[in-house]
Amino acid sequence: MLTVALILVFLSCGILAWRRRNRNKDEPPPLPGALPLIGHFHLILGNNSQLWNGVKKVAYETLNAGGVTSVYLGPRTVYFVTDPDDCLKIANTCLQKDIVYKFLKPWLGEGLLTGDLQIWKEHRKLLNPAFNQSVLDEFIDIFNRMARRLVKDLEVEVDKGPFDQFDYIQPNVLETICLTALAVDFSDESLLNSEYINALENILKYVVERFQKLWLHSDVVFNWSFLKRKQDECLKILHNMSNTVLKKRKAEYLNNTLHKGTEDATKGVKFRPFMDLLLELAIEKDAVSDREIREHVDTMLFAGHDTTATSLMYTMLLVGSYPEVQKKLFEELNNVFGDDDRDITKQDLSQLVYLEAVLKESMRFYPVAPVIIRLLDQDVKLRNYTLSKDRACFLSTYGVHRHPVWGPDFEEFKPERWLDFETLPKCPTAFSGFGMGRRVCIGKTYAMMSMKITMAHVFRRYRVSGNHLLMTTKLDVLQKPVSGHHVAIEIRKNNT
Repeated sequence: MLTVALILVFLSCGILAWRRRNRNKDEPPPLPGALPLIGHFHLILGNNSQLWNGVKKVAYETLNAGGVTSVYLGPRTVYFVTDPDDCLKIANTCLQKDIVYKFLKPWLGEGLLTGDLQIWKEHRKLLNPAFNQSVLDEFIDIFNRMARRLVKDLEVEVDKGPFDQFDYIQPNVLETICLTALAVDFSDESLLNSEYINALENILKYVVERFQKLWLHSDVVFNWSFLKRKQDECLKILHNMSNTVLKKRKAEYLNNTLHKGTEDATKGVKFRPFMDLLLELAIEKDAVSDREIREHVDTMLFAGHDTTATSLMYTMLLVGSYPEVQKKLFEELNNVFGDDDRDITKQDLSQLVYLEAVLKESMRFYPVAPVIIRLLDQDVKLRNYTLSKDRACFLSTYGVHRHPVWGPDFEEFKPERWLDFETLPKCPTAFSGFGMGRRVCIGKTYAMMSMKITMAHVFRRYRVSGNHLLMTTKLDVLQKPVSGHHVAIEIRKNNT
């Protein structure tokens, strides 16, 4: 026992000495609470709820420390940043994702979320036209149709007490993504859709579990693990979905049924939805391979539906938790639509100012992607510190959304803050609901359009009640609810 204790003491002293030797004079202060050998790793151990509580604790302590800290994960030193200006500097200076994202690559490959920098630069430029406003405007009819279906599906829950709204929202948003960006109809593929959703939830758990177990960071060790076998089972289902989408749409494309995409006949400018643009790049320009198409489809299926569905779930819960917010939302909807149950138009979207404020405040309050990790490929000089090259930097969306730039009421759900431009934070990264810097989400305009139309239909029809203070959340790559997030609905009457 004495020998073991001495070895641990020497190892601890060695790690501490190594850290001191490798700290530059402008290094951020260490986060309090480091333990011998493991550093701060104990903060991210436990189940996914405990992991999220640990990440939140680090965010608040970093805010209290001035916005930047050094965190020790075993022998590895990383940075944690909650200052909006510093996050913007890092996000625009270092675009390479950290090696932790390799855990997602068996699933998403070199898609826009996980792709290496050079591939991301090339493909982002190629794919930007797929989210041109002219393309998005063509989706409004589908957004309306799918929102009406959601409203119809929710009827079975009227006056029956609390239920899990996510069970209705998630498959609806998944099918919407397929109909719009991917241009395929999966309305008759309910089994495939449900299998996909279940596999998606599981693989996110496995990715987090691998992150928490340092020995599984090695591909050699991981490839022999039981977790790898469970992951492979999920990948079969996930890739079957994307391969089915690709096969189905490619056949239609080759048959020239929807070959022309969206055309501006007067100007001769052509814009194509996401999937058709990928097929054009592959078939007509030989710019991407079938594997790369599938990786982009996998990324779009995940990032396009799961984040949006989760944001809508949080929005319904928060609106149901604040009667005064719901009242103002009803008033705006009544001013725009009156008693008319017509579809939402492009012109209506610009008038739904308070609804947009509600959505943004929901995303600020409960950011779905609470942490972004970048690899520093160079030393980065911040206002008060210098971050060292070759280290990981955790950019905390959750911390940024609770920074003092939001005012003393940053812990309150207050959509009104978005109505006065003069009082909003000036730094563009202060709101990071769609990411930070140049690698911001390519589909942010698409997402906001679809969410506004969906919530406009839901709240024109239903009054929602809930209590977000009862909710507990976890970190499964995304911030997701564990319990306490259910809502109850009733038919809205007399515009109140």
